[in-house]
Amino acid sequence: MTSPLTETRMTPEQFAELGGPNLVYVKPIRAAEIMAETPQTVIEGLKLTPEQVLYAVCRADGARLAILGDRDSAVAAALAHELAPVSVH
Repeated sequence: MTSPLTETRMTPEQFAELGGPNLVYVKPIRAAEIMAETPQTVIEGLKLTPEQVLYAVCRADGARLAILGDRDSAVAAALAHELAPVSVH
């Protein structure tokens, strides 16, 4: 028996247009991910441990706009910049 549902894939651009340009999402990320992607000279002096959870504010297309130490700060930063944050788990 086949399912009546079919998979539809959206481009990042189509997804970004869903909520308008001000929609952003806040998602937890591990510091290890940031540490692996960022030159050591940029993060030098920050007290990060690889297992530490940080919160990224991202556009709908996945581009990171900011990384903060806690969820409340991430939401507050988005709101301060007139963005509409939603949470992603």
